[in-house]
Amino acid sequence: MTLAADTFIVTNKTVLNNNDLSILLNLYQPLAGNEAISMYYTLWSYLDKSEAISNEWTHHHLLTNMQITISEIDDARIKLEALGLLKTYKKEGNINSYIYEMYSPMSASEFINNPVLATALYNRVGKLEYEKIISFYKIPSLNLRDYTDITKSFSDVFGFYNGAINDNLIYDLKKSRYRHIEILSKIELNTILSLIPDELLNKKTINKSLKEYIYNISYIYNYDNDDMVTLIRNSINDMHRIDKKILRENAEKYYSFEHLGKLPSLIYKNQPEYLRRKITDDSNRSKMIYMFETTSPYDFINSKYKKGNPTATDLKIIAHLLLDLELKPGVVNVLIDYVLKINNNRLVKSYVDTIASQWSKSNIETVEDAMNFAEKEYKRMHKGTKNTNNIRKKEEKPDWFNQEIAENTASIDEIKELEERIGSR
Repeated sequence: MTLAADTFIVTNKTVLNNNDLSILLNLYQPLAGNEAISMYYTLWSYLDKSEAISNEWTHHHLLTNMQITISEIDDARIKLEALGLLKTYKKEGNINSYIYEMYSPMSASEFINNPVLATALYNRVGKLEYEKIISFYKIPSLNLRDYTDITKSFSDVFGFYNGAINDNLIYDLKKSRYRHIEILSKIELNTILSLIPDELLNKKTINKSLKEYIYNISYIYNYDNDDMVTLIRNSINDMHRIDKKILRENAEKYYSFEHLGKLPSLIYKNQPEYLRRKITDDSNRSKMIYMFETTSPYDFINSKYKKGNPTATDLKIIAHLLLDLELKPGVVNVLIDYVLKINNNRLVKSYVDTIASQWSKSNIETVEDAMNFAEKEYKRMHKGTKNTNNIRKKEEKPDWFNQEIAENTASIDEIKELEERIGSR
């Protein structure tokens, strides 16, 4: 972890313009969050317009400027690095020294045509907001049918010049630079390619750009080696090359068939950082909140199965909650836990829909709000309910309804049991 006494300098690897600022706010901020983009601007402020390297500062100065904690600084920095906006170097010593290299954001066209970033943005902001963003960056089309292009070329105006500029006069001038985002995919591309015959695919045509594209496709759709072998074989054209466009279309069709035509990956995502609660105690309730926030809906429902995997029906219900009703992953986990407990361990779509629709209309976005809302509604619905013997029924309900867990500190065994509920992730 970075310390407040650690020093840093900022180096300028690019040129930032007003259009970049718009892209940072509209495209990057929904993914990175306010604090990360604020850190980007703050680091930039340490450079004046003519400087390539800033003076040396301490992180204490950065903390004072941004009014956040050192752990939040580290979290913001990591997000900027992951999105290709920052590169960090560290020299260890009694006082550690950091170098922060600043990079430009991608252009709107590059960002939106990057399948990983576009999918991540769609999942974060939702369909309606995503379409508004796309519309904002679209170039308006003009009808040029009755116009003639009369544009002059350079040679028409300035003629030709003899001689060549001495190479020694060409310097490494400032220009816009950005870093490519790095994706860790679970596929083994060499293994996949070895399973495709040479007479079908010309392996020499597979360059670095195509490999990156294949990794991106597998990451977006959470495909494994077997899936990608089939998709690549079906995406080879008459020239024995992998056609990127066909590969993307096949990947979408395959996912559409399996997942009701929706965009992928949400069921594998955790609760967004900006909607998580800052844990300040070791109570059982806090541990449960942490579990709901840091577990994806897929892993959570998977933990409910002692043997085997979630059914296709269960996964469709989860996809419906995330994509159609736009509930957050942590909120979906609370809903799953709640419904399974009060409905005899069964997820019935009509029953889930009734509850989920109410949560969606009530704008429930955080795990804690979902837990409180569920408990309140449960008590309201069961108020005064009695069985035929006029004796109160013993009702099944989630453990987190018990207010005592908010006060009792979790023991090591209880923490271990809680972790086992979500299995290994």
